[in-house]
Amino acid sequence: MNFREKYIGDKAFYKTMFVVALPIMFQNLVTNLVSLLDNFMVGRLGTEQTSGVAIANQILFIFNLTLFGAMSGPGVFTAQYHGKKDSEGIRYTVRFKAIAGMILFAFSLVIFTFGRGWLIDRFIHAGDVECDLELVRTFAEEYFLIMMTGLLPFIITQIFASTMRETGDTFMPMVASFVAVGTNCVLNYILIFGKLGVPEEITGVRGAAIATVTARVVECVIVVVSMYRRKARFPYLKGTFKSLRIPKKVASLVATKSAPLICNELCWSVGMTLLGVCYSYYGGSVVAGYSISSTVWNLFTISFMSFGTAIGIIAGNFLGAREFDKAADAARKMTAFSLFLSFLVSFLLFFIGSRVPLLYEVTENTKSYASNFIRIDSFFLPVFAIVHASYFTVRSGGKTLITLLFDSFFTLGFAAPIAFAVYFIFRPQILVLYTIVQSLDIIKCVFGLILVKKKIWIRDIV
Repeated sequence: MNFREKYIGDKAFYKTMFVVALPIMFQNLVTNLVSLLDNFMVGRLGTEQTSGVAIANQILFIFNLTLFGAMSGPGVFTAQYHGKKDSEGIRYTVRFKAIAGMILFAFSLVIFTFGRGWLIDRFIHAGDVECDLELVRTFAEEYFLIMMTGLLPFIITQIFASTMRETGDTFMPMVASFVAVGTNCVLNYILIFGKLGVPEEITGVRGAAIATVTARVVECVIVVVSMYRRKARFPYLKGTFKSLRIPKKVASLVATKSAPLICNELCWSVGMTLLGVCYSYYGGSVVAGYSISSTVWNLFTISFMSFGTAIGIIAGNFLGAREFDKAADAARKMTAFSLFLSFLVSFLLFFIGSRVPLLYEVTENTKSYASNFIRIDSFFLPVFAIVHASYFTVRSGGKTLITLLFDSFFTLGFAAPIAFAVYFIFRPQILVLYTIVQSLDIIKCVFGLILVKKKIWIRDIV
């Protein structure tokens, strides 16, 4: 094949790709826009509030990513069962998600109830004189306690919304997300700044947490109600929860493939959190700046992130239907498209994204750190695009153990230890350390391309 045939699809291909990817992209766009607005509103309160919320969210990030892994493992099978039009198989994967979600909820509740203070203290280090560390700790505690009440509705939403996406309906999860983020946005303004006579006791950081939890409940209700009102569209719902029985053979197969994915997301999120702990040695201003830059990053990278997720769905459907050549062709062309987008986004991130922190009511040092983190990220963005696409391509074929080594082992066992070693041995400036850590993903990029090219992921696992 020539270059065009190999990397550029026809109109029918891009139509299929956009039907799957655009709703995911729009959902992520709205979610991250509101997340940015969320972050911006809290940032208007001050550096201590921004740092406290950032610390709490860094810890909750581990829960969110572990839940994502718990849904992703069965989701690989859901996509392939859907390709086979096997409703009974999908029924089993939904039950598996529900069981995994409840186990994670119970475990997290215990950890967050008794270990919350210890976890928060890992991020509290006297690195500068611009932050009142006791205030940072107080705000983190207040935010965290309220956010814990939103864990269960968030789990229920992910069980149903992920299944809808894997069976071809990306529209309704998008609508539910739109309504939820709209709710969050309005309530943020009212509760954070105490508008409409809201009592002072539930404003500020507390108000931000209450708004987020309320939005999660709204999203949960919309997703569940819309799904059950359209049972004809989802035949696998019939009798799904009359019992939680899963045939031993299916449960064993799904568990075998899911365990590495759950472990992957858990270990990767722990690795990323440890990087946050390492950066926190430079002080509260760096923590706040890192939080701001991460929020801006999430907004500007939704394009290739969404196409990476779409690769897993489309390739998984082709693999389930045993159309292996189409799976390989789709993954290759979607990866090329993601890479093309990443160069455009990289340009926008450097020149526009880096100016967003200037709008915050935080210290000048915090603004400077955030802007420089964003500029550094922009140079490595194409690398991240390839890494993300490679990860979802390999995962679509059930190669979850490889994705565990590829993703989380690299972050937890390689990047985080290097970050701490460089810090304690050389004590470089934070921007030097940050650049070193980001550049390590070049190694993962090369490894990912080799895995995809060898086609070891191409197989039908159902």
